[in-house]
Amino acid sequence: MKPKISIPTVMATYAQNGNSTKANNMGMRTMQERAYQKRGEQYLLIKSPPASGKSRALMFIVLDKLHNQGVKRAIIVVPEKSIGSSFNDEPLTKFGFWADWKVVPKWNLCNAAGGDSGGKVDAVESFLKSTDQVLVCTHATFRFAVDKYGIEVFDNCLIAIDEFHHVSDKEDNKLGAHLKQFMARDKGHVIAMTGSYFRGDAEAVLSPTDESRFETITYTYYEQLNGYQYLKQLDMGYYFYTGSYSDEILNVLDPDEKTIIHIPNVNSNESTKDKHKEVEHILNELGEWQGIDEATGFHKVKRPNGKILKIADLVDDDVKRTKVLNSLRDPAQKENRDHVDMIIALGMAKEGFDWIWCEHALTIGYRASLTEIIQIIGRATRDAKGKTHARFTNLIAEPDATEEAVADAVNDTLKAISASLLMEQVLAPRFNFTPKNPSNGPVDGYDYGEGGYDPSRENIGFNQETGQFQIEIKGLVEPQSKEAKRICQEDLNEVIATFVQDKRSIERGMFDEEMVPEELTQVRMGKIVRDKYPELSEEDQEAVRQHAVAALNLTQQAKSILTTPNSDASGSTALIDGIRRFAMDVRELEIDLIDRINPFSEAYAILAKTMNEESLRQVASAIAARKTNISEEEARDLAKRAKKFKDENGRLPSLTSQDPWEKRMAEGVAAFQRYVANKKND
Repeated sequence: MKPKISIPTVMATYAQNGNSTKANNMGMRTMQERAYQKRGEQYLLIKSPPASGKSRALMFIVLDKLHNQGVKRAIIVVPEKSIGSSFNDEPLTKFGFWADWKVVPKWNLCNAAGGDSGGKVDAVESFLKSTDQVLVCTHATFRFAVDKYGIEVFDNCLIAIDEFHHVSDKEDNKLGAHLKQFMARDKGHVIAMTGSYFRGDAEAVLSPTDESRFETITYTYYEQLNGYQYLKQLDMGYYFYTGSYSDEILNVLDPDEKTIIHIPNVNSNESTKDKHKEVEHILNELGEWQGIDEATGFHKVKRPNGKILKIADLVDDDVKRTKVLNSLRDPAQKENRDHVDMIIALGMAKEGFDWIWCEHALTIGYRASLTEIIQIIGRATRDAKGKTHARFTNLIAEPDATEEAVADAVNDTLKAISASLLMEQVLAPRFNFTPKNPSNGPVDGYDYGEGGYDPSRENIGFNQETGQFQIEIKGLVEPQSKEAKRICQEDLNEVIATFVQDKRSIERGMFDEEMVPEELTQVRMGKIVRDKYPELSEEDQEAVRQHAVAALNLTQQAKSILTTPNSDASGSTALIDGIRRFAMDVRELEIDLIDRINPFSEAYAILAKTMNEESLRQVASAIAARKTNISEEEARDLAKRAKKFKDENGRLPSLTSQDPWEKRMAEGVAAFQRYVANKKND
C-alpha cells in the first residue's frame, strides 16, 4: 500500500454556537423562523442549504396557509420518490407549534407502487375532488397532471416545489413552463425551495422578471454551519491522478471515516466500464470480504486491524439494492452511528439523501454540474453528535494542461463554490452553434461587432442581456431529434470531457507526429459520441460530434473571444472549460484562493487558502459589488451610514439581511470598496 499523503483542502472553520439547531417556543430553528415570518407572501423562494430544515419550514408555512390564509389545498412536489419521506407525519405540537403535520397515507403518492404517470395522475384528480388538504407527489407526476387537467383545476392551491433548481427558465423545461402559467394566472400560491441556486448547465432557474415576484428568504451555508452544535470544520480537496483511479483511491480514502463514495459514470473516461468490478476492487482494497449481512444486505469487510466494516452497495441494480435501501432508510437506525460505515453509489445518495453520520463525500471523476457538486457536499454537512470534521474530495484524471492553467481553473471552482455557499446564482455565457446558410440573417438582440452582421462570412453575435453567443459555422449538421438538440445545448461539455481525458486520444495527439488531426476529431470523437449516445440516429450522432468539435475548437483556439486578446490558448481541457462554463462570471471576482501546489503520486494536488468567515464575506462583497448599480457618490454616502450602523450595532450591515435598508447599506459598502480598489489599480 502506498504511504498516506496529506490532504490538500479548502478549510472552513465554524463557531459551533448552536444557533442552527436551537428552537424557539414554537419548535422552529433559525431558518424556519425566518421563513415563517414571510408566510403571508403569495410567492416565496427559500434558498437554504441541506439539513437546514426546509421540509419542516414548509410544514409550518403550509399549515398556516391552509388554516389562516384561505388556501384550499397544498400539493408538494419532489424530484424523486425517496424524498417524499421528508414529508411524513410530524408531531409539531410536541415542540410548541399549534398543529401537527399529517398526510393521509394514500395522498403521499411517493409511497405508492408504479410509475409517475397513469394511476398517480388520476390520483391527483381524485385528491382535488376530495376534502383532504395535502398531497405529496413527484415533479413528473405533477407535470403529467397539469398536462392532463390544465392549470385552472389548481386555483386556490399552494404548489410547493422542492429542489427548485430542477426548474429552468428555458422554454422546453416543462416544470418551468407550468410555473410561468401559474404565475400568469395568479390564482394560487407558490413556495420554491432549493439548497443550490445553480443548475450547472448555464440556464437560469428563474428569469429576473419572474424572480422579482418572489419574496426571497436566504440562509447561507456559512450561517447554517456556523450555528451547528458539533460540526466545526468543512474541508474540500481536489486531486489529480494518472493511470487508473483504483490505484490512487486509498490515498484519499480513510477507512475510519464514515464515507459516501460516488464512482464515475460508466460513460465517463474514468470508468472501467464495469461498475460491479469497481465496487469489488474497492471492497478488496479495504480488506477481506466476509460475506453479506442477511438482515441489512450490507457487505462485511474485515480490515487488517480486525475491524469489520459494514458497506452498503447502491451500485448493484438488482433486487438486493431494495433491501440495502430499506436498511439505510430504517428510522430506527437514524441515530445509530454504527449502523453502516461506508456507502458506494453511482447515481444515488446525492440529492435529498440523508445520512447524518457522513464525514467524507468522495467523488471520482470530473463533474460538469456545479449543482451536483454542491448536492454531494451537502451529504457530509449534517450535524451529528461527535462529528467535528467533514470533507469533500474530488479525485480527477490529471488534465493535459499547465499547472498554472489548472490552478486558475480550480481557483474559479472555489470561487463558484463560495458563491453557491452564499446561495448566489452565477451563470456563464452560452454558445449556440448554427449552420451558415445563405438565408441566415442577424438575430434580434445580438451584437455582431463593428460593421454589424455580414452575410458573406460566418458571424459571431453576443446578446448582452442573456449572455449568449451565436456562432455560425459553414457545413454544420443540425441535430434533428429532441434529445440530440438537448445534448448539443446542454451536454457538449461532458462529450468534450470524455474526449480530452481519453488516454488514447491524448497519447496520439501528443506523441504521434504523423497523426492526421481528422483521426482524432472524426474517428475518436465519433466513437465517443456513438458509445455515449447509442440510441441516437447516425445523423444525430454526427451532429453531436460536429457541435462538440466546434466547442472544443472554440475553447482551444479562439479563447480570445472569451478572455483577453493575449491569453494563452494552449492546454485547454474539459476540466478547465467545464469550470469556465458555469464559473465565467466568478472569473471577474479578483480573489485568489490558491495557496500552493503539492506533488500527488505522479500528478499533483492543489492546496487552497483557508475558507473561513472572512473569506466568504470577501466573496459576498465582491459579488454584491458587481451586481449592484450604485454611483460612487451614493456608495460613499451608504458607506458612511454603514459606519454609523456599526457604531450602534457592533457589526457591519449584512448582505443577507432581511431588512432592505441594512442590505442596501451593505451593498453600498461593497460598491465603495470596489471604487477604491479600481482607483488604486489605475
